[in-house]
Amino acid sequence: MKYCLAVDIGASSGRHILGWLEDGKIAVKELYRFPNGVTEKDGHLTWDIEGLFAHVKRGIDEALKDYPDIASLSIDTWGVDYVLMKGDSEVLPCYAYRDTRTQASIPEVHKMIPFEELYSRTGIQFQPFNTIYQLYADKMAGRLEGVTDFLLMPEYLLYKLCGVKSHEYTNATTGGMVSAKTGQFDAEIISRLGLPPELFCILSQPGAKLGTYRSIQCVLCPSHDTASAVEGIPMDGDELYISSGTWSLLGAKIPAPITTPESMKANYTNEGGVGYTRYLKNIMGMWLINRLRDELCQGKDFGEIVREAEASTFDEVVNADDSVFLAPESMKAAFDSQLAAKPGDSAGYFRCAYRSLAQSYRKAVNEIEHNTGKTYTSIYIVGGGAKNQFLNRLTEEATGKKVVALPIEATALGNLKIQMEAVN
Repeated sequence: MKYCLAVDIGASSGRHILGWLEDGKIAVKELYRFPNGVTEKDGHLTWDIEGLFAHVKRGIDEALKDYPDIASLSIDTWGVDYVLMKGDSEVLPCYAYRDTRTQASIPEVHKMIPFEELYSRTGIQFQPFNTIYQLYADKMAGRLEGVTDFLLMPEYLLYKLCGVKSHEYTNATTGGMVSAKTGQFDAEIISRLGLPPELFCILSQPGAKLGTYRSIQCVLCPSHDTASAVEGIPMDGDELYISSGTWSLLGAKIPAPITTPESMKANYTNEGGVGYTRYLKNIMGMWLINRLRDELCQGKDFGEIVREAEASTFDEVVNADDSVFLAPESMKAAFDSQLAAKPGDSAGYFRCAYRSLAQSYRKAVNEIEHNTGKTYTSIYIVGGGAKNQFLNRLTEEATGKKVVALPIEATALGNLKIQMEAVN
């Protein structure tokens, strides 16, 4: 039996998941789980990349104890973040996307290339953490001097395993520097920003083979976790999907990017998929719930939180996509700042968060149908949020679409699917 290993890392945790074919379908088994999260250093939010890589290796070691003949492995993570390299040495710290360091670089980038032009060239929505703004912040701080490479997070971890540096297409598109027409880094953008052109290598497609680690073939999966998740959804036709985790990514598979002014105004993004474009919108997601839980009832069971929220009578909603919720010191205070009345208990805050998310989904569905000219009948929900029956019901009621909740390891399944195609 041929085994493959998916290392799926999110902003709060990571998992090593073994996969193999059984009766024509991918069977999975979680072998190792580890925590992840940002750390504060000198007033900035950073990633502990040494600790992250140590967990990646430890999980592989654990997997090999029981499964010594693993054929391949691949890594997926969140998008936009990267590690700067000088040869084989990292330039530290490694900043996290929720850090505020791009506040000064965003207007400078837009002076040279107005966002309207950036969107028409790349089709990528404005987010203050896009790679383009992070790299320009590095330039302004002098951090690019002597740098030979920048590696997005999963490609950095794969390089540390097998010694091969790479840039994977689906992940690179998240950063706002890849041409919607060519599928490669946009040389005009790079030139006008005065970024070192040697940093921007040819993009590789999912399925490309790299080097080996302990005799295991390292493969590029769709290394942006949402790209892998979309590949892992057993969808009946091309319908809407929500990858529901820290972020809720709501979108559809379309044949080519939509880079119209109307699409830009709605803040839709055109990210790379495996032979298609992922036309989607970032919605704040379970970040709201997790931060409220940390603040109001740390350690409380999520099932109990949902039951109490469902029973609550607090019915005010907020705009869940407001920037006030992106990285507040207090999530409760962020909600309070947007509410006319304050909930009397924690259940009211959670009910407000869930109902607000459902309203954001409704707005996004209306926009996507308008921009694509297509009417959809179903929404496939995968990821941790798929287990939340209350939110699923609210989503169905708000959107008028049939919700198909699939509490499966969609990201790992997509990661494994591409590996298996590459090594078989």
